[in-house]
Amino acid sequence: MARELMPMDPFRELRTIREELDRVFDSFFGRSSLPAERELLWVPAMDVEERDDAFVVRLELPGLKKDEVKISITDNVLTVSGERKEEHTEVERTFHRREIFYGRFHRSVTLPSEVEGDRAKAVYHDGILEITIPKSERVRPKTIEIEVK
Repeated sequence: MARELMPMDPFRELRTIREELDRVFDSFFGRSSLPAERELLWVPAMDVEERDDAFVVRLELPGLKKDEVKISITDNVLTVSGERKEEHTEVERTFHRREIFYGRFHRSVTLPSEVEGDRAKAVYHDGILEITIPKSERVRPKTIEIEVK
């Protein structure tokens, strides 16, 4: 049985494992290196924090203007959507790496208790959108005074 001799590459297996892990993480987080899919898979990161009196939701939306984002609350479901547009130029460009996602996004989260959506406030600063949604009075913790007789 004839075998071809290949130069020894001690890091070949490590590169193969790294490429496979990159593929797994990219598919899990909705990333793709294919240009056509780049516009379909953008999902901004979101944190949802519960406080005694409200929920605070933060989304990473760098590079967007406030008029490019829409926020709605219906039946305790917060929906944030919008679009990040890519700059188009007439000059042909050469990229060595493309990791910024462009296109439409849509994030919805069901809040775990009743909220007062009409009293929600949104602030956008340094690429972070922060939405504070007060809890309904019916679900807020109540303190009961103890009467001593």
